[in-house]
Amino acid sequence: MEFIDLKAQYRALQPSIDARIKKVLDHGQYIMGPEVAELEEKLAAYTGSRHCITCSSGTEALLMSMMALGIGPGDEVITTPFTFAATAEMIVLVGATPVFVDIEDGTCLMDAAIIEAKITPRTKAIMPVSLYGQVCDMDAINALAARHGNIPVIEDAAQSFGASYSGPGGVSRKSCNLSTIGCTSFFPSKPLGCYGDGGALFTNDDALAKALREIRVHGQERRYYHTRVGVGGRMDTLQCAVVLAKLERFDWEIERRLEVGARYTALLGGLVNGARPVTVLADRDSVFAQYTLLVPNREQFQAELASRKVPTAVHYPIPLYRQPAYQALCPAPSFPVSEALSAQVVSLPMHADLDIATQDFIVDACSQACAA
Repeated sequence: MEFIDLKAQYRALQPSIDARIKKVLDHGQYIMGPEVAELEEKLAAYTGSRHCITCSSGTEALLMSMMALGIGPGDEVITTPFTFAATAEMIVLVGATPVFVDIEDGTCLMDAAIIEAKITPRTKAIMPVSLYGQVCDMDAINALAARHGNIPVIEDAAQSFGASYSGPGGVSRKSCNLSTIGCTSFFPSKPLGCYGDGGALFTNDDALAKALREIRVHGQERRYYHTRVGVGGRMDTLQCAVVLAKLERFDWEIERRLEVGARYTALLGGLVNGARPVTVLADRDSVFAQYTLLVPNREQFQAELASRKVPTAVHYPIPLYRQPAYQALCPAPSFPVSEALSAQVVSLPMHADLDIATQDFIVDACSQACAA
């Protein structure tokens, strides 16, 4: 059983993927070839953003976003401790300090209701993380940022490309087009993945888009004319070709992820001994980059599933404030929800090609494991 079945996806898309790759091999423009601009145009249209700037990874997207905003030493960026290390890592690498905010019980998302207490004159950005495929309460975060002098909001959307959010306004919008800058990843296991590293940034701000395009190519406005400090942050043409091929059935994949996720939730809602699915809120959906449960006896649960050949994963077992690299930045941590849920989260096999029989087998294994 595959945790994420990329081989089945490739078999379904093989003619298109192979043709796209061959086209690149034929024209030989491996860096900034025509597929780069084509992908950016299609991704911008998909999200509704004015600009899409592809880049070498989701991690690089976070770095580039803060460089474009001029964030550096002495600045603070508010984010969550319940995320992959790249979120805080990039904040530290630009010289700023990550300021952590605890998460909501149930969703595992940064709690928008308690962000304001962490805002100081040094706050230069808020970086919510759209976890497991579901976005944070972006309207509340944007409104808070606006009240405090239009603080930029950077959505770390590495796991949520394709997800929708309506919020109190009721108008459905796409992840990556919900804030000042949206950053996503095309790592192979993501809802829309390439066959290596890749990422993208989205913005409706023309000046930021210009800065991001320059930063991506070592700060060049034109060849050998450097207007700013930049990075080598390009997404290569072959990876763009793979994503273009995958876009052909991406709407279908999102529909399937929604169906598989909803079926998991319906079948796993009656788990015993305190186990429960992560909550998806009514004003948004989830593209289920992971389908995640909260299980108090996680180690025993995983062992029981492993005995039945059901793979699991944990995202994330150690909050960032307890990671050796970041402990000094948070000497007196007080994040009770992150502490509790990091010991409980466990993810199940999840992908668009997951069939009903396999899903039923997984659900049965979960029920038996929770009852053991």
